[in-house]
Amino acid sequence: MEKINAVITGIGGYVPEYVLNNDELSRMVDTNDEWIMTRIGIKERRILNEEGLGTSYMARKAVKQLLEKTGTGPQEIDCVIVATTTPDYHFPSTSSIVIGRLGMKNAFAIDMQAACCGFLFAMDAAAGMIQSGRYKKIVVCGADKMSSIVDYTDRATCPIFGDGAAAALVEPSIEEGIGWQDSYLRTDGKGLPFLCMKAGGSVCSPSYFTIDHRMHYLHQEGRTVFKFAVTNMSDACAKIAERNNLTKDNIAWVVPHQANVRIIEAVANRLELPMDKVMLNIQRYGNTSAGTLPLALWDYEKQLKKGDNIILCAFGAGFTWGAAYMKWGYDAK
Repeated sequence: MEKINAVITGIGGYVPEYVLNNDELSRMVDTNDEWIMTRIGIKERRILNEEGLGTSYMARKAVKQLLEKTGTGPQEIDCVIVATTTPDYHFPSTSSIVIGRLGMKNAFAIDMQAACCGFLFAMDAAAGMIQSGRYKKIVVCGADKMSSIVDYTDRATCPIFGDGAAAALVEPSIEEGIGWQDSYLRTDGKGLPFLCMKAGGSVCSPSYFTIDHRMHYLHQEGRTVFKFAVTNMSDACAKIAERNNLTKDNIAWVVPHQANVRIIEAVANRLELPMDKVMLNIQRYGNTSAGTLPLALWDYEKQLKKGDNIILCAFGAGFTWGAAYMKWGYDAK
């Protein structure tokens, strides 16, 4: 029996129209462009500010573009996985809303919560499903409306995050030399005190106290998160490269989570790669959590060539982290 490979066959994306740049942000909170660019590397971020619109809206836009680009009918899709930390509701799932709005009558829905690692983990799950032979077309979407949980009075965190979504179509192929090759995914559970939302879940349900004490916003201890992110993302990339005989000479691209330009540079240095082999769009979108990896692929799609060796890596709340190796499946048209 021929081996089934799981291959990305298309990418769609969406970012909101409203641009929140550093100059405007500096009028909202005590910060400035130089401070943000030096420490984080973000110039602007997109914000979904229309009332009544949530993560599913951006995911739907990205998936619709993906279907149109690949000439795929909604009823051809077997499964939709949406990786998100900012679902429209606790329930139903954001993926079920996407399916309902786009008329995907033959698909089932999964939401995956792995913070900034969401798309990476979801892609690995989708690849396994495709390789099993039971599924033919799976949509994997990373989408987050981070502005909905950011405290715009907190100068340490509000410059970091933005909103956006992108989606990949994953299909089977028996062609050698393309598709999802390997992954190294980890969670250690040590990150709770350092990166979390303190209220709104079953441990601490909403109350006047939690609202008054601003406990429904993202909490981050930046120095600790930075240290763990640099170490774990770099180690994961190095491990994936080593066990697949990947070097600076045969790696075409690294796709890192877009959290901080200094973290991204540390990953490139560990692999001895020049920055022109690293996908970088943090300066325009900020950290869109689960959206960062697919948005990078969406931005760089026209530069990708069939057979390109690509390493993806991410780090997020939990702590979760990992890296994966794929060989790109098509030349962009």
